[in-house]
Amino acid sequence: MEKLDGKSLDLTKENINALKQLFPEVVTEGKIDFDKLKLVLGEEIETNKERYEFTWHGKAQSLKLAQIPSTGTLRPDKESSKNWDITENLYIEGDNLEVLKLLQKSYFGKVKMIYIDPPYNTGQDFVYKDDFHDNLKNYKEITNQTTKANSETNGRYHTDWLNLMFPRIKLARNLLTDDGVIFISIDDNEVANLRKICDEIFGENNFIVHICHKARGSVSNDKIISLNHNHILLYAKNHYKIFNNRKLIGLDPDLVGFVNEDNDPRGPYKLSPVDGPGGERKGNPFYEFLGVKGYFRYSKETMKKMYKEGLVIKRGNSLLKKYYLEDAKHSRKTDTSWWDSVGYTSTATSRLKNLMDQNVFDSPKPVELIVKMLKLFTNFDKESIVLDFFSGSATTANAVMEFNAEDNGKRKFIMVQLPELTDEKSEAYKAGYKNICEIGKERIRRAGDKIVEETGKTDLDIGFKVFKLDSSNIKLWDPETANLEQNLFDLQDNIKEGRTKEDLLFEILLKIGVPLTTPIEEVNVNGKVIYNVGFGSVLLCLEDEIELDTVHALIKLKPEDFDTKVIFKETGFLNDSVKTNAIQTLKKNGITDVRSV
Repeated sequence: MEKLDGKSLDLTKENINALKQLFPEVVTEGKIDFDKLKLVLGEEIETNKERYEFTWHGKAQSLKLAQIPSTGTLRPDKESSKNWDITENLYIEGDNLEVLKLLQKSYFGKVKMIYIDPPYNTGQDFVYKDDFHDNLKNYKEITNQTTKANSETNGRYHTDWLNLMFPRIKLARNLLTDDGVIFISIDDNEVANLRKICDEIFGENNFIVHICHKARGSVSNDKIISLNHNHILLYAKNHYKIFNNRKLIGLDPDLVGFVNEDNDPRGPYKLSPVDGPGGERKGNPFYEFLGVKGYFRYSKETMKKMYKEGLVIKRGNSLLKKYYLEDAKHSRKTDTSWWDSVGYTSTATSRLKNLMDQNVFDSPKPVELIVKMLKLFTNFDKESIVLDFFSGSATTANAVMEFNAEDNGKRKFIMVQLPELTDEKSEAYKAGYKNICEIGKERIRRAGDKIVEETGKTDLDIGFKVFKLDSSNIKLWDPETANLEQNLFDLQDNIKEGRTKEDLLFEILLKIGVPLTTPIEEVNVNGKVIYNVGFGSVLLCLEDEIELDTVHALIKLKPEDFDTKVIFKETGFLNDSVKTNAIQTLKKNGITDVRSV
């Protein structure tokens, strides 16, 4: 019976296996022969000591940190969740570096779109340092003290920020589908450095665009030039996958809202004005037609012809042109890199204040901004997964729910947020929100209810399952412990005190690569609970004193059309004889993948 190692995906091992698949001739006694690899790659090897590269203090350690598997877990918190039994959305509290590691097996290559709004490193925001030796311990220390800003007087001001971002973006790339994308908001402080690390992680050829988002409408008089925009970098996992199929990026126009009020034989249409502001500046002709004066896009002769053909109609005191559905189907609408009509930060702040009844979060991103991203890249994939691992006030979750309501989609979100403490002087703290996670969860609850109330759509998924980062539920034998005898005695039951069977269940699912929202059925057999996960793909019994009747019940739950994994606690059997008989009985009935924790 194979024993689970309790670690997240070993990325170094995965990379070596991929290299072995590509170049089997470079493997000697199970190791990579780099001299042979250089020969295979030929002229593509860089041999000059002076070369173009971007580096900083701690970069090598930062890369290594991303590759070290996590021994932590995510513990379920049903009490602060919403619609636990039916939702497919996730809200995860914890250090996003460890969480991204824990998600590697279950969500590798499954996320269609990532959006993050990380710390901008302005001197006031929080940029914490990872602990190379024990990041879980480091995380607990961080969450139990007031967070500290990365001030500009810090000698390694940019270095600390780069060491924060590099391993996280590297791990995030693994989670993207082949046609997946990542949007990253940033300002002038680190945009140049962010571009360089993303070029390295994704490859320069997978850079799509540098978007300028007009974030404010007012002018700042305390600046030489008023800074009114933020930056958004957009990268693809595989550039060619997107641009070989325009449907993947939603470049086809919106085909919703076409009507045919006058039974036009040319089919459904939309109406758009043939005049508009700025006509004089653009050189459009000014005249009166059908009692309407204005600067029009067409000459008077052309307008008469279009009106005669029924392409232009008059509504009230406006002239409108018909835009037909059939034409829309064959047209292509390309967006630009200047986004100036998707909401200001001040407007987003006031809307969040109205939703939450007080000002609980500074400078949230506009919901409209993220909906625009979703429309571009998940328009034709209505069941895609969207990830935000710097989720803040959970604007991304709000946007996913709003877009689902708009087009009847079933997109799922995964929010990840460090439970940073709120300032005791802040309105958020006074309102009872002791950390940012409490704000984010309440925002999702209220936003979901509001969307259902306004749309009347009761079939929307407005729930979320909450999980919290913690150390493993399983004790590890430490031979250097001061009381070795006591440690060995404790390992007779290798599950930590205070941890539940559900805690252990979800840790196992993470470590074997099962998504956290997979359907789980509890089957009771003579007082023993069997977890039937994914309609029989995994069967778990984490009880004590298991006898053969439980084993026979497991066999009955085995699906006929695919294999199943069976998992027990290492110490869960009544005795060694039952354990041996159980393994043999399972094998006789076609269950060969039997594991223990």
